[in-house]
Amino acid sequence: MSAVSTDDLRASYREALQHTNALTDRISTDQFSAHYPDRPDWAIGPFARDESLTFRLDGQWDDPTGIGWTSDSIFNPTVIERDGELHLFYRASPRKESTSSRIGHAVRREGVWRDSPANPVIYPTEANEVLGCEDPKVYRIDGRYVLFYNAIWRLPETGEVACDIMAAVSDDLEHWEKSGLVVPYEVSQYWAKGAVIPRDGAGNAVRIGGEYLMFLSEGCGGRPMVGHSDDLLSWRFEEQPYLDLLDLGGSLHEVACAAVVGDDLVLDFFYGDADGEFAAAQALYSTSDPYRQLAVHRGGSLSWGGLQRIDGDWAFAQGWDAPRGVREMYFYRSTEPTPKAPTA
Repeated sequence: MSAVSTDDLRASYREALQHTNALTDRISTDQFSAHYPDRPDWAIGPFARDESLTFRLDGQWDDPTGIGWTSDSIFNPTVIERDGELHLFYRASPRKESTSSRIGHAVRREGVWRDSPANPVIYPTEANEVLGCEDPKVYRIDGRYVLFYNAIWRLPETGEVACDIMAAVSDDLEHWEKSGLVVPYEVSQYWAKGAVIPRDGAGNAVRIGGEYLMFLSEGCGGRPMVGHSDDLLSWRFEEQPYLDLLDLGGSLHEVACAAVVGDDLVLDFFYGDADGEFAAAQALYSTSDPYRQLAVHRGGSLSWGGLQRIDGDWAFAQGWDAPRGVREMYFYRSTEPTPKAPTA
């Protein structure tokens, strides 16, 4: 794949600075996860903010692309723990929910957040990343780490926006080597979003039936696709229905994450309800039968980067509720315990 053009990056950044969306500007984490109407035993959550874990990004990174890029919003992160320290990977954008994003990294040591001097750890270098690198998802596998992110670009023939799932690997969560495209174009049809892989409470990718699964829910020509892999890097995909919203009404937007709790597999997802309003829900499966939905329940985290255990609680982070122009990331903990411990 060819390198990205500086002129194209500059044009993308100028476009992002003009972005506004009244609908997404009013999204609040609490509207999805602060209250569940009738919580079944298997559901994860609801969640309440833990102010002690708030991360704030001060200053501006040096811009490795040389276009004068800056950010005013951070959101859609992933969290993972390593050696007693929390690692936060987050999307930084010129405007909330705009394109021209980069991915940053911060570490919480001895109760203090420190932003990485290596930031941005992922930024556009390839032609299919010209409109940004977005929405990190990190998984541990055999002592290493794989980070999936969305690469945004335009199809040269039509100018339509395309979205690729890309991957990068690391041994230390600080230095990342890009490994390239994950979902081939004959599968994605130039739009695949969200590398949702079953993950336990420690951030480990969990094998289901002896292999790793990836649930694709947005794009792929409207087909529900599931990926299969032995190493998180090489994937084969097949059409596989797995989610039924009949009891909820409405239509699916995107699966956010997949949590393994003992023998349970819980998919947390974003959908439009019967009234057309944004909503979250969770669906229950068994790890022995990961495509047969056992139950569904309104209320979910919409943790795009996956749920993480912190001091025994299920937790996640999100920056949607930060005031305009304030780069803060808030953490949310489960307020009701789940009965089963996560897979080791």
